[in-house]
Amino acid sequence: MKKLALLSVSDKTGIANLAKKLVELGYEILATGGTAKLISDSGIEYTGVEEYASFPEIFSGRVKTLQPKIFGGILMRRDDESDQIEAKENNVLPIDIVCVNLYPFPEVVKRSDIELQEKIENIDIGGPSLIRASAKNYKYVSVLTNPDQYEEFLAELSGGEVKLETRERLASAAFSHTSYYDTLIADYFESEFNVDKAAIRLNSPIKRTLRYGENPHQEAFIAGDFYNYFDVLHGKELSYNNIIDLVAAVDLVNELDPISCAIIKHTNAAGVATGNDVLDSYEKALSGDPVSAFGGIVAFNTKVDVETSTKLNDIFLEIIVAPEFDDEALEILKKKKNRRLLRETKKYDINNLLVKNIPGGVIAQTVDNSQVGDLTFDVVTEGMPDAKQLEDLKFAWLVCKHTKSNAIVYVKNKKLLGAGAGQMSRLDSSKIAAMKATEHGHDITGAVAASDAFFPFADGLLAIAESGISAVIQPGGSVRDEEVIAAANNKNISMVFTGIRNFKH
Repeated sequence: MKKLALLSVSDKTGIANLAKKLVELGYEILATGGTAKLISDSGIEYTGVEEYASFPEIFSGRVKTLQPKIFGGILMRRDDESDQIEAKENNVLPIDIVCVNLYPFPEVVKRSDIELQEKIENIDIGGPSLIRASAKNYKYVSVLTNPDQYEEFLAELSGGEVKLETRERLASAAFSHTSYYDTLIADYFESEFNVDKAAIRLNSPIKRTLRYGENPHQEAFIAGDFYNYFDVLHGKELSYNNIIDLVAAVDLVNELDPISCAIIKHTNAAGVATGNDVLDSYEKALSGDPVSAFGGIVAFNTKVDVETSTKLNDIFLEIIVAPEFDDEALEILKKKKNRRLLRETKKYDINNLLVKNIPGGVIAQTVDNSQVGDLTFDVVTEGMPDAKQLEDLKFAWLVCKHTKSNAIVYVKNKKLLGAGAGQMSRLDSSKIAAMKATEHGHDITGAVAASDAFFPFADGLLAIAESGISAVIQPGGSVRDEEVIAAANNKNISMVFTGIRNFKH
């Protein structure tokens, strides 16, 4: 059976060489329009799509590849008996390689000298369909969407069959390519036709409109399935800030050992502790900074009982969230009319992307899903942390990971004593953490400290040492690491390098 490769590209960089190499490897080339002309001018044999499909290009080229023989050849399952029978009945041959990139809408749309209709004509229809069909059938089809992929692909193909993991990688890149293209088109139409609907801006159905955003003059909306993960059991509507703080609290407490509590204000920890029971965990967390806890969000990773619920009613708290509540505990907590009570119904995917708007588009990153098990725990000082200190260091690292940079946290007996968060200087964060701990009467002697990034100078470490800290956990990696290590040794502080930085902007 002949081997077919379909080539239909807007960016023709390297396409002649790709076609030549594919012919040498025994492929018959199917090509369209300008791609076919370039291949022909290069002396390479090909078959036009219109000849192969027995149907001409129509409507000034608007319809070229949208043909059953083309899409059937891409989408047919090679190991499915019924697909094989239908392919034979309809004279459909498998197409194993599809090389497509799209009309230059991203470039054309920026030009002020081009009319609206010409911009619309540069919206590719067949191309995205070909790419998506090929990516969907990656088990059998290799899809190329960028000239940068050709050389590596040809090298692998020349050695035999293309590996499945290569086709998987190409399929992923293909879906990203069409997604980006569609987003640009949607953004243009929204701007051109003065569409100002939140559901379109968020690219997801609006579930509800919030009273306001971060501030009363800002609008706010919820899109997606947030309420699939939380049941609202009591209280008035959640605000934008409530939801942001709630997620921060749940993210932190769910990384801690069982029977832990986190109290959050403005996405930073006011109190965090692991206890012997749920009440112990709350009382320890509250004692960390009882002033900041007022009006905070309290998250548990264990069931809330009656005794704890009575204690929770002693101060004003915006939200209490837990995986479970005793029935009687729930009734006690509902006595506070405006307080929100939520049950976490299921864990959510920590591998989602974090997305922020920037001029002209978005910037995105994966969530910081580093775990304690990922750390190296490389002891770099003469002194070694003992088993208890090591447990506190792990706890401190987790709290620090969820604290705004620059972050320094002090911990003792799996309880947060003080945190310096969001400061421009790591030295300032060190001083603030000590000040907060002292202000609330905590004995820092023998406590441990965590830093979300390395100490650029020894001064931050020395500020920690003056507080009576016994051990420090930090990523390491500074050009002055040796200076910092020497300062720790001089102060009889043990220090652990993790090899992982945890900035949180």
